[in-house]
Amino acid sequence: MKKILIWAAAISIGIGLLTGTFVVGLFAGRALDQFSFAQPPAVEITTGPSHQEITPETEVDGVTPTKDPTSSSEAAALDVELLQEVLTLLKQDFYGELPGIEKLSYGAIRGMLMTLEDPYTSFISPDIADILREDTSGEFEGIGATVRMREDGYLEIVRPLPEHPAEMAGLKAGDLVLTVDEQSIVGLGLYEAISLIRGPADTKVELEIARPGEKDTFSLIVTRARIEMPIVEAEMLEEGFAYIKLTEFDANAGELVEKELRELLAQNPEGLIFDLRDNPGGLLSQSIRISDLFLDKGLAAIERDSQGEEQRFYTHDGDAGETILLVVLVNGGSASASEIVAGALQDRGRASLIGETTLGKGSVQMPHNLSDGSQLRVTIARWFTPNDNSIHGTGLTPDIEVTVPDDTPADEDPQLERAIEYLQER
Repeated sequence: MKKILIWAAAISIGIGLLTGTFVVGLFAGRALDQFSFAQPPAVEITTGPSHQEITPETEVDGVTPTKDPTSSSEAAALDVELLQEVLTLLKQDFYGELPGIEKLSYGAIRGMLMTLEDPYTSFISPDIADILREDTSGEFEGIGATVRMREDGYLEIVRPLPEHPAEMAGLKAGDLVLTVDEQSIVGLGLYEAISLIRGPADTKVELEIARPGEKDTFSLIVTRARIEMPIVEAEMLEEGFAYIKLTEFDANAGELVEKELRELLAQNPEGLIFDLRDNPGGLLSQSIRISDLFLDKGLAAIERDSQGEEQRFYTHDGDAGETILLVVLVNGGSASASEIVAGALQDRGRASLIGETTLGKGSVQMPHNLSDGSQLRVTIARWFTPNDNSIHGTGLTPDIEVTVPDDTPADEDPQLERAIEYLQER
């Protein structure tokens, strides 16, 4: 397989674009019949590196703020005297040692955000915010897995990356992480939990795991490693079809996909398989640009903010991939920008989706850098497909559903095989 030699480190344990701060009563070591493995309707996936550009470039999973937040009359109405009263009573009467004022303040902020019932609006402490800044450098080390903080508060392994430490240690999709090096992650936000799992290559981390179908919890020791994966992979398949896989929508994604597309089209393929599986999203501009490669003039996506304002994004005629027979591979790790592209191609009848229902991440967060180095991410908008279907909480249903059983051999890919069959039938 030909691979573009531009590498983006896959975040060690999938530090990503989406965060969660829900507290849950999860106690390590309990029998598994006390855990719920049901999928909540609105969940979060954390799969790729976070893109936080300094420019006012809009991201699907986070828009860079163009100005500092200012106090509003509603914010000013917060009962500061009541908070001070509580703090005074704690100092006066609490039996034990109070945490420092910083820890108390962070706790108050997290408690405030929990009342919003939106796991994507989150507070990130300075040390975890540093991880996000590190992510932009392309240097990542960890266990090699994608994770999400479920709406019920459990940290779930979405998918171990093939041939990486998490998979080799025995972690499986659906596993719940209860403790990290014997430290409970109860009540931690997504990034706080991830910061405990990440670490230098060749060091070990012990995870306590709850697994669906097994009565008792168990521990696994994972040796961390340097994690890298290509942004774009491209090849001509033996069956005469072109294949392009995109792993994230970084600033170069559109350019790289177009380059590979043109080279493949020069070989006169009978069709194209565009693989967006386990792609966590990224920049809005790149999702529209890539949609435009395959679509003629028309609507690509709709954004509506909290004030009811609407913005529409369009594609235009004259791009390289507008006529080739096309299918798109998706799964539960296809999120955000991936869903915008897949939704546009599906709604406009340009391509059939094959695989599994996508994540359903259709909200937009704006990160605000706070004065002490911490960060507040606020949900400001929702995304909709060209047919005005909501992405958030539901995801995209594939035209042809193909699941991948856990015991599928590493050298087999039922979803790719079905895509090839589909193209051959055309």
